[in-house]
Amino acid sequence: MASVPSLASTVQQRLAEGLSAALPEAGSADPLLRRSDRADFQANGILALAKRLKGNPRELATQVVDGIPANDVLKEIEVSGPGFLNITVTDEAIVRTLAARAADDRLGVPFTPDAGTTVIDYAQPNVAKEMHVGHLRSAVIGAAMVEILEFTGETVVRRHHIGDWGTQFGMLIQYLIEHPHELDHGSDGEVSGEEAMSSLNRLYKASRALFDSDEEFKTRARARVVDLQAGEPQTLALWQRFVDESKIYFYSVFDKLDMDIRDPDVVGESGYNDMLAETCRILEESGVAVRSEGALCVFFDDVKGPDGNPTPLIVQKSDGGFGYAATDLSAIRDRVGNLKATTLLYVVDARQSLHFKMVFETARRAGWLNDEVKAVQLAFGTVLGKDGKPFKTREGETVRLVDLLDEAVDRATSVVREKAEKVGLTETEIVENGQYVGIGAVKYADLSTSAARDYKFDLDQMVSLNGDTSVYLQYAYARIKSIFGKAGDRTPLAHPELALEPAERALGLHLDTFGEVVQEAAAEYAPHKLAAYLYQLASLYTTFYDQCPVIKPEPPQDVAENRLLLCDLTARTLHRGMALLGIRTPERL
Repeated sequence: MASVPSLASTVQQRLAEGLSAALPEAGSADPLLRRSDRADFQANGILALAKRLKGNPRELATQVVDGIPANDVLKEIEVSGPGFLNITVTDEAIVRTLAARAADDRLGVPFTPDAGTTVIDYAQPNVAKEMHVGHLRSAVIGAAMVEILEFTGETVVRRHHIGDWGTQFGMLIQYLIEHPHELDHGSDGEVSGEEAMSSLNRLYKASRALFDSDEEFKTRARARVVDLQAGEPQTLALWQRFVDESKIYFYSVFDKLDMDIRDPDVVGESGYNDMLAETCRILEESGVAVRSEGALCVFFDDVKGPDGNPTPLIVQKSDGGFGYAATDLSAIRDRVGNLKATTLLYVVDARQSLHFKMVFETARRAGWLNDEVKAVQLAFGTVLGKDGKPFKTREGETVRLVDLLDEAVDRATSVVREKAEKVGLTETEIVENGQYVGIGAVKYADLSTSAARDYKFDLDQMVSLNGDTSVYLQYAYARIKSIFGKAGDRTPLAHPELALEPAERALGLHLDTFGEVVQEAAAEYAPHKLAAYLYQLASLYTTFYDQCPVIKPEPPQDVAENRLLLCDLTARTLHRGMALLGIRTPERL
């Protein structure tokens, strides 16, 4: 089905027709329409037009209003102030548009006309290291952007650039060679993520202690790095064991986060090893990079260190080793050349902004990025504790992500349990809903803040039933579902002939903007705009529910059917919008 034109776009079109009828000399002028608290919409494009035509804006506005033929969309147009138009749409137009949205699986949300291919780099844990609170935002924001972009018609390729290479593997592999049973599992059954991580942790600490205290082991470990980089088979096989063991753990954490991370999408730093030398050769031969004190560097006029001297991007060190820049540039070559990306989206901590600015500029100079292919860093801020400082445990350690998620689920389960008897939930439903509410709370707290800002991790606030939380939205959804359980033989049906109450109009006009908000969130990589829209939707629904009876006291049949249409569309919009943020909406809460 074709997308449903929003009321705003229909009003915009009628106004534009009126403008060109009244003022043919205006050409195709933009009425500059926006939502207003004085009427449904306000248009203030006539002010600019009057300036251009050297006319009186109020007179021009009156001319335009007179030039618009009577129609079923515009109820009233009032000229106000120096030439603004305050526009009220008919109740009939609202109901007809909502009925068209309700008849469509996509709720009338259009596909982006010029959709391309976005490679999105997110959720990047490190092999043999525990995931901590700092890994949360990349995963949550990235997963939401995958859903939002795919829904608007973009082809999305996921990439998880895990840290699976580097000098620390020499130490780990050498230790495993000398203590061959350290990664063995006690049971033959399936290994849990927790079990995998605890053996990796133990091995990491033991090898680190030995590396720091035993010079001979340190020498053997460094020689092992050379073997790894040269692809020596036994060394590579042991390296692979670390990667596989870590994946058991990663996938268990992503599973807790209710995220779908697929094996083929995990292409770590090691995935680009074969390209590094060629990347350096291309950059050096094209003059993009130059040798400086033996290292291969790219210089920038506007990037200076604290001493005022230019700070280069080092692509290859003077000892021949490759840095992160070589890997990141090779990944760009792969994503543009092989994956045919038109956009590269990096969901990476804001503290790496300078690195990515230099990498992207280097790729532009090399011709890998251009007017057709762009790279964007979706930079995010830090997770803070309630005290407003970076989130740490009481002992000053970084908080383990698993502990955080488990605690959120525990808190949420007790919130669900308190209300469970009233709804008649089984123990299985309480446990399942506790997971959906707890994980939803963590994701929503992250996504409802603009990514660039830091946010406070406050579980009490996150699982609260009041305020801007996912639980509030989940309860709104479940409440609507319960209405349909009591509706009997009444079904959602549009009655455009009915006059609407103020709360019905407010809810209807908001429902109608869902498509625009989704497109904006996709275009600006701003999932917080979708979260804000959904919170407002739930708030408007609460007002509607209080003021406009749907079941009791029983309204006339046609009024009940029209209100059920509003309920149905609200529930589906909440369900779809929350799914785009990666949050589930239980039917009963």
